[in-house]
Amino acid sequence: MKISKKIIAVLLSVLFVAAAFVGCSAASDNGKTDASKVKIGFICLHDENSTYDLNFINAAKEAVKTLGLSEDQYIIKTNIGEDESCKEAALDLVDAGCNIVFADSFGHEGYMIEVAQAHPEVQFCHATGTRAHTEGLANYHNAFASIYEGRYLAGVAAGLKLNQMIENGEFKAEEAKMGYVGAHPYAEVKSGYTSFYLGAKSVCPTVTMDVTFTGEWYHEAKEKEAANKLIAAGCKLISQHADSMGAPTACEDAKVPNVSYNGSTVEACPNTFLVSSSINWAPYFEYIINQTAEGKEIDKDWTGTIATGSVVLSEINEQAAAPGTKEKIAEVKAQLEAGTLHVFDTSNFTVTVTDKQNVNAKVDADGHLTNYMADVNTADASQGDTEVVSDGYFHESDKRSAPYFDVDIDGITNIG
Repeated sequence: MKISKKIIAVLLSVLFVAAAFVGCSAASDNGKTDASKVKIGFICLHDENSTYDLNFINAAKEAVKTLGLSEDQYIIKTNIGEDESCKEAALDLVDAGCNIVFADSFGHEGYMIEVAQAHPEVQFCHATGTRAHTEGLANYHNAFASIYEGRYLAGVAAGLKLNQMIENGEFKAEEAKMGYVGAHPYAEVKSGYTSFYLGAKSVCPTVTMDVTFTGEWYHEAKEKEAANKLIAAGCKLISQHADSMGAPTACEDAKVPNVSYNGSTVEACPNTFLVSSSINWAPYFEYIINQTAEGKEIDKDWTGTIATGSVVLSEINEQAAAPGTKEKIAEVKAQLEAGTLHVFDTSNFTVTVTDKQNVNAKVDADGHLTNYMADVNTADASQGDTEVVSDGYFHESDKRSAPYFDVDIDGITNIG
């Protein structure tokens, strides 16, 4: 049967209109995304008592409110361990009708991938994970943010406080030692405490830092014990990558300045809290909800920045911080945003290479990093696979969203 050109033209016109309708079906009359068919589930390692998880929970509630989601369009599951309970929680959320499932802790990743493989119709998003770019799953995604920039800024506040204490005669410049309570010796934690140290060193060049690890993300007694251990070892200021109030309260009791993480502790520690850095997850949550509602692809590895509002600092506690801290932080923040300052500028630190330390590094005669093969694509940290040093700095989070800076730099000592 011969079809006339006129009929073909009409058919093409109908198909074009239909396609346009489908493409716009996720948008409301006012041009905003219609998220009415989206339901999102959040899996949190702990509950609101953990500063880390509270930060996610607050961001989740902010995002769904901003996008106008109703109460029955989101579910938050708390106290979900890094074990089979994560798989069970993810499956429960799928059964509850969620077409996006998000998990907030590193150890959730394997279970999220397993459920993602079984449910290709659902989008699975995971914070701090490393495998999305190698798994080859269209519905599995990782996300993080350039929190090392926020920690660098918090470090500037710490360095200024040390300078004030030196000027006041509380200790000598060569005694300017900080302490850091870490959860695990992972790249994420190393990247954070190194950037914090470099921020402090940029304004207080004599600073050194001791680091100790608790072996757990959230354990108030261990974190308080670790902070007291650092204070007893002569640390004049304490920061942390651990999720309880253990370290901040130890500092308040000992009258030692503290830089916290994931939110201000000024109410509980008015005399010692300086500032806090955190990742604001609301922009990411809004992004994945909008992308899903519009039928668009979610980035395999999404990295938020200061510019996207994903890296933020709390208000500075003027009662405890050194004079001029707010102004100096604003100055340095502008340099980071402009790209004229890089946190891991290799001219600002030195590295010692031994058979057991920094085996993937190459340095010049002065000890400055010239090359580094980072563990970006494999599970074996000793087998670096990707060159990440160029243009005079270590390119953190350029090759994937999760941090991979695991260099041990001079000036920082692990005291166990």
